[in-house]
Amino acid sequence: MSQDDASHTGSSSRGITVALALSAIITLPLLGPWLEGRSLRPYLEFPPLSTGMVTPVPFSWPIFIGLSMLIVGLLAPFIMRVARTNGESISVRRTQGRASYATVRRQGVLPPAFPWWGWAAAAWTLCVWFLAWTRFDWMQPWQPHTFTPLWLGYIVLINALTYGTTGRCMLVHRSRYLLSLFPLSACFWWLFEYLNRFVQNWYYVGGGTLTTWEYLFRATLPFATVLPAVLSTAEWLTACPRLSAGLDHFVTINLSGRRTGGWILFCGAAAGLLGIGLWPAYLFPLVWVAPLLVITALQLIRDEPTIFSETAHGDWRALWAVALAALICGWFWEMWNFYSLAHWQYAVPFVQGVTLFHMPLLGYAGYLPFGLECLAVADLCLARKFAGGVAYYRAGEPGTDFAQRNPTVAER
Repeated sequence: MSQDDASHTGSSSRGITVALALSAIITLPLLGPWLEGRSLRPYLEFPPLSTGMVTPVPFSWPIFIGLSMLIVGLLAPFIMRVARTNGESISVRRTQGRASYATVRRQGVLPPAFPWWGWAAAAWTLCVWFLAWTRFDWMQPWQPHTFTPLWLGYIVLINALTYGTTGRCMLVHRSRYLLSLFPLSACFWWLFEYLNRFVQNWYYVGGGTLTTWEYLFRATLPFATVLPAVLSTAEWLTACPRLSAGLDHFVTINLSGRRTGGWILFCGAAAGLLGIGLWPAYLFPLVWVAPLLVITALQLIRDEPTIFSETAHGDWRALWAVALAALICGWFWEMWNFYSLAHWQYAVPFVQGVTLFHMPLLGYAGYLPFGLECLAVADLCLARKFAGGVAYYRAGEPGTDFAQRNPTVAER
């Protein structure tokens, strides 16, 4: 088979998986209200309005504590692994760092400098941040539109940080890939807006009354910045190996060839999506988990690689990086949202009583699987793949393909 044929086959296979995943994610939640005899119109209207189908649920300390313990239990092995590895190798790292610095000095090679466009992005971001949180009269017509320019500044700035660390970044060396993330991101987040019709965990205020086209345009622009922000942040994190130390040789999970497991996973995810339409007040966390499970299950059934493929070799670095990246972006999303004129607020069952900015404190945990979904969707829908592994950022031999070269033992 020629390279073109293989590429066409791969694109066709991805297209089928995307179509199947979309069909499941869109139709299964609708089955819930349909089985109960409720009208589906409130879930499909545009611009989206409140369906009034979710009964507010008060804060619950037992549920808050139980979910907190579950989240800590899931994250503790990763955090302990990274901390232990860094602690055991600190003296070795210091020795290697001194030797590397001495080698650099002898070769006359200087580390990459923070680029001028990074300083410009920092100044831009600070200015837009200031304008987003103030209420000048002359700024009133533009006040609701600060989100997109703010996040464009962030995306450029985080790429500059990566460039200043490694001499390479997505913006400069993979610009086509970065640009392709914007339209994909808009479609990606619109899907979550659709799922929110069932659970009604967030809603928007301060944007005024909008027509259908105004709503579509003004919402799509900020939605388009989600994937570029998360994956650019993930690339920056992978340039800091201490953040994922030890996760290149961690728990081994081999999912390849597990079609039976794929079917079991798909049935569980499908039941969760159906349940979102039936019991939204109790199954609302599945909004952030079920789409990832559907994509992974279909890839296993169709014998395609998943974002978990590297865990067969015990390598969790990319997964850890995108999860942390989404959490970092989540912090800025919620912080910048807090004093903005046009912003979102939350109505999350059981955990709404303890908040950080407008977001319930435990809600930040949802950004971790969301980061995995960002990676899964980008790798599934785009021919080019996320190249944020350690190998991409380490200096290699002339002519080395950084996106394909495997990391050496020293790099790990």
